[in-house]
Amino acid sequence: MAWLYLLIAGLLEIQWAVTMKYTDGFSKLWPSVFCVLGMAASVYFLALAQKTLPLGTSYAIWTGIGAVGAAIFGMILFNEPRDMARIACILLIVAGILGLKMTSGY
Repeated sequence: MAWLYLLIAGLLEIQWAVTMKYTDGFSKLWPSVFCVLGMAASVYFLALAQKTLPLGTSYAIWTGIGAVGAAIFGMILFNEPRDMARIACILLIVAGILGLKMTSGY
């Protein structure tokens, strides 16, 4: 279950990061509410995952999922750059996430 909790936490990390863009500096009520709720839920599921998983592994994977997801959604929703160097860097983060998962022993 810990890995599932960590995946949920990472997906919620993406949700609040994307939603934050829509808050306009937390000046719009509903995007701000969804952002803060996503933050709280993300941290909650990270805490559940950390009952079993090592701190360094779980935190790095959580932020990695969030970073990769936010970068991808930034490209899709906000027309952020899609050049090969950027995509290669995203793939390096994915490789790091997979490496941590495979070497965690859990």
